[in-house]
Amino acid sequence: MLAQGPAKKLIIYVNEQEHWQNEPIHEAILHFLHEHGCAGATVTKAVAGFGARGQYHTAKLLQVRENLPMRIEVIESEQKIDSLLPWIYEMVTDGLIEVQDTEVIKCANRQAEQEQTHEPHVKLEGQAKMLRIYIDEDDRWEGEPLYEAIVKKLRMMDIAGATVYQGVMGYGAQQRMHKSGFLGIKHNLPFMITVVDSEEKIRRAIAALEEMVDEGLIVMSDVEVIKYVHSYPESGVVDAPEA
Repeated sequence: MLAQGPAKKLIIYVNEQEHWQNEPIHEAILHFLHEHGCAGATVTKAVAGFGARGQYHTAKLLQVRENLPMRIEVIESEQKIDSLLPWIYEMVTDGLIEVQDTEVIKCANRQAEQEQTHEPHVKLEGQAKMLRIYIDEDDRWEGEPLYEAIVKKLRMMDIAGATVYQGVMGYGAQQRMHKSGFLGIKHNLPFMITVVDSEEKIRRAIAALEEMVDEGLIVMSDVEVIKYVHSYPESGVVDAPEA
């Protein structure tokens, strides 16, 4: 299983109609990677493209034999990629091989996660920090609602929990009043996200959130956690607690 941390991304571009030992080249490469213990590989088919020869290929209606580009992508350790490259180099006689630096943030396997042993509970008590993020409903981050993106980011950073509150009325730095209108129609209502965790984790979260919140307010205050105990269910699947 891939470990969290630095890794390599291997990308191979070949043509759909190219073969290796009587097998489509993309299938042959995928089988080779599988047989040599790669954690995973993905083959995608382009809808249009051209290569070094300058010949343009595109998928057309009722056109069966168009030689479209195929892309094989693999994420593995640097040692594994280096050991496979000579063989891939020999197989790809017409195409492109690319290696990029990448970082594994999370490699999750449901069965493997269930087999892992967990501590009987997570406990947080004593001095901690409360983080509040004030934004508007219409705020976006990379195409999705900002509040959803923030919650996903906090979860990825292993924050104990986060709760999103939707306001019914409010205003911010620009002094614009936001409230539910006639028949409950929304008008860019205010949202507040509340997070409680250790100071170390909260300060790490702030560094990430400062880039995401272009317009809004982020505040931090001291709190004392009286009791927070979360036990893992027998299935090993953990529901995030609310702040």
